[in-house]
Amino acid sequence: MAPPKKRKPQPNTSRAADIRASLDHPVVDADGHMLEYAPVFLDFLKQVAGAQTVKRYTSRSKKARANLWHKMSRRQVLDNRISRPPFWAVAAAHTLDRATSMLPGLLRDRLDELGFDYTIVYPTFGFFLIDEPDEELRRACCRAQNTMVADIFGPHADRMTPAACIPTGTPVEAIDELEHAVKELNLKVAMVASLFHRSTKAAPRVEDDPRLHAYWIDNLAVDSEYDYDPFWAKCVELGIAPTAHSHIQGHGHRRSVNNYLYNQIGHFADAGEASAKAMFFGGVTRRFPELNFGFLEGGVAWACSLYATLVSAWNKRGAHAIDQFDPSKIDFDQLGEYFDKYGGESFARALRNRATNETKRLGYVNVSSDGTTNQADLDLLDDFAACHIKKAEDIIDLFVKPFYFGCEADDPMAAVAFRGKGLPFGVKLNAVFGSDIGHWDVPEMREVLEEAYELLEDGLVGADDFRDFMFTNPVMLHARGNPNFFKGTVVEEAVDKLLKTEAKRSKGKKSGITRQAAVTA
Repeated sequence: MAPPKKRKPQPNTSRAADIRASLDHPVVDADGHMLEYAPVFLDFLKQVAGAQTVKRYTSRSKKARANLWHKMSRRQVLDNRISRPPFWAVAAAHTLDRATSMLPGLLRDRLDELGFDYTIVYPTFGFFLIDEPDEELRRACCRAQNTMVADIFGPHADRMTPAACIPTGTPVEAIDELEHAVKELNLKVAMVASLFHRSTKAAPRVEDDPRLHAYWIDNLAVDSEYDYDPFWAKCVELGIAPTAHSHIQGHGHRRSVNNYLYNQIGHFADAGEASAKAMFFGGVTRRFPELNFGFLEGGVAWACSLYATLVSAWNKRGAHAIDQFDPSKIDFDQLGEYFDKYGGESFARALRNRATNETKRLGYVNVSSDGTTNQADLDLLDDFAACHIKKAEDIIDLFVKPFYFGCEADDPMAAVAFRGKGLPFGVKLNAVFGSDIGHWDVPEMREVLEEAYELLEDGLVGADDFRDFMFTNPVMLHARGNPNFFKGTVVEEAVDKLLKTEAKRSKGKKSGITRQAAVTA
């Protein structure tokens, strides 16, 4: 196979640039990625935490699960059930693209070529930093990462902004790093670990980390080890919309020792669903209605299904309806008649032979083996209690409005977010465009906008929906809580106009004015 031809940067000569020129709105990339250059990161880690911390970090990195897999024998991999990591994880055929993902200055020079007006850049190694089990090391690494990105992206603030890595092992560490990132480093995007892997307290240590085999997933809301409300309150105070790239590779059923794609495909969606359910059922979106949440790279199809299921579940198993499943409502005399008439001798005899007391008879059809129900069971009957839902439409405010779902350019299922007639109450979900440049599923950066544009070309979405996908929703994810998010950027004027339009739209909803009227007013 012949090696790929080398090419030189040719700004503004791409198909992507032509597409952008044809649009009447900016393109805001809600989720690009950088590839951290390890020597630079280690320099910042040394500055922040000292040489000994660098040694601890490099030593622990050698013991990472991915490294273990490559170093272990086949027998050891099987015995330890170490899940298969990726072999080649980032695009490599185009050196220009590789350099672009590592050098903010080069990315800035190529943004017009890529068709992007503005981009939000998330880390790569940072995914692992926020999940480091050692709290002291985790906090030091996140502090170094955030100091580094603030430094290298600072000169390019008019076209891009980096995300801060916010560790969420405890609310205290999350608040500490968020305050430092926003107040000291002037960062305005926070990537959080919305799922934190904790070792089971009774578990023995396995290779210095019991989380390898005996763990549970803390979703920061339902059944959490800590109360994270102070952290969510701090996000509101600082105008931050927490965004998650939480992963579940290597956990649960995603532990194939041979097939990486088996572990990888859909894992962001699964993690996003777990987080969204936790924030909803935990009452977080009720207690903090001003707060937006982003679930990135998982697409939006899962969110459509989850939203529809939540509405259906509340209608059938909300506090107002759950008593229809109360076993005490069974008419056992009538049930016996049906058994006699339709069950045959075997059913009738079995029913006659059961104890006559009501408790055991309940056990015959109840989920409990002995038919008993204790007070704790009754206290937990209403799974929606933290939501304070009065009617099914309340779920719109608790789920649809605050949640934003990152979709990659080649995902045609992004279109389902805009098909309001297929979802309860005709709503549209907040799908946002994320390029994912810098990662392995983007082998050619200049093709990203082309792929996204196919949604419009193929008639999967209309022009207004495409505008929402590429501009409105990415902007509102961050600007709803921080109207100054885009101040001083190349899209400031367009964003100001959008925010005024959305304000009219919101006011119009209260008075019955249509969206089109708000836009043209």
